[in-house]
Amino acid sequence: MAAPIDTVADDDALYVLTAVLLTPAQFPGVLGDDYPAACAALALEPYAEGYGLVLGQDGSGARWTVVVEDVSLVAVAIAAWDCGMDYDLSPDDRSVVCALPGWPLPVAVAAPGVAAPHDPLPDPEAEGTEPAPLTPPDTESWGPAQRRMGADEIAHRWTAWREQIDDGTAFADPPRMDSTGGEATPGSGPEPGSGSGPGSAPVPEPHLDAPDPHPEVEVQGEAGIETGAGGDQPDDAVVKPGTDSPSGVHPGVRRALAQAHDYVDAPPPPGRVRSSFATGEARMLRADGPGWSLVARTDDIAFILLDEEPGEVLPVGRGSELPGLLKALDALAVRPS
Repeated sequence: MAAPIDTVADDDALYVLTAVLLTPAQFPGVLGDDYPAACAALALEPYAEGYGLVLGQDGSGARWTVVVEDVSLVAVAIAAWDCGMDYDLSPDDRSVVCALPGWPLPVAVAAPGVAAPHDPLPDPEAEGTEPAPLTPPDTESWGPAQRRMGADEIAHRWTAWREQIDDGTAFADPPRMDSTGGEATPGSGPEPGSGSGPGSAPVPEPHLDAPDPHPEVEVQGEAGIETGAGGDQPDDAVVKPGTDSPSGVHPGVRRALAQAHDYVDAPPPPGRVRSSFATGEARMLRADGPGWSLVARTDDIAFILLDEEPGEVLPVGRGSELPGLLKALDALAVRPS
């Protein structure tokens, strides 16, 4: 998989380790809440066609992220790798937009026969004008980037996270919205049959598998649940919704759902709400907003992560309001072409 392509400065071959898409429908959440913000993080124009990001090392072992316009080629390579197939990703030089030092995501593999991954040395001719090396966010802290990384991980491993929710899990019931999108009657707790007490569930170990060419962000924890960085992960954990508000629904959850509802009437920037394939006839939804991230299946529950709750994943039951909200979000969401 570490196939060389001649794209880095001075014709030094880049050994390709992995690649990701940067399009309105698919982009690493770590880069921003929406597609324009993700492009801005890399100083790129938010073209509708998007980009491919090729991550690799040069002959000295330095980390590089090569931005290419050939999105289809990168998408084919990712699909092949996900199926366990070999694919020689060799973008044409004419499709290369730029080569950025560093990696924006953690990569668990390294090119054989070269030095360990490290940041490129500054170019003395650049006189300090070159961009600082890209670096993955610190997983030992919590903030918007880590919150979006966690939401991406839940979407990628939905089944493993969903299996932790059982009949004993306490759900937040979405507050009812009036015709204007305002909160009419605050949710009053779990819906009937969803359980109202704490429950325990085995903790999966989401991690970045070294052989996997598609980078997966490591999130420690379980649903309900601490995904917080640092410390040893317990064998069991209690799934617990926030109960800081009189209604029994965490105020951050109410805020996130209300702002997500606002998107229906005032569509957000491209990529703020994304819809991807799920099993059956369902869709997987990812939405972000100021201080919150939402992951949901259109035929199931939702999970919400909040900046003010480091490492916590708050489950939201379907109730009477969530199905309609998810359907409306899916209708306006950007989908992969």
